[in-house]
Amino acid sequence: QVQLVESGGGLVQAGDSLRLSCAASGHTFSSYTVGWFRQAPGKERELVAAINWSGSYTKYADSVKGRFTISRDNAKNTVYLQMSSLKPEATAVYYCAAGLYVGSYYYMKEKYDYWGQGTQVTVSS
Repeated sequence: QVQLVESGGGLVQAGDSLRLSCAASGHTFSSYTVGWFRQAPGKERELVAAINWSGSYTKYADSVKGRFTISRDNAKNTVYLQMSSLKPEATAVYYCAAGLYVGSYYYMKEKYDYWGQGTQVTVSS
């Protein structure tokens, strides 16, 4: 069993930076692929970024490439999402999710076994 708790969301202005954290409980967290998803009102939940268990492979949505960075510290059971040059369209609830058998299916929500409660990010123009 893995429990995930997101933090770091808030209200920022366009162009600002924000770092989200996903803290996990469970001694096997280092075995999991972790994804950051976001869901804006009236829209589908979509993958923002994902990272494999070791941190050696990352995946980004085209809309955030070059501006967002996902990383993990397995010693701290924490995954981060550093967001820079934020745009108003980034406004959403951000969720982290962990999956043991995600493989290359990073975009598939169904592959993730555990989800956090989400943290709100609001970017004003």
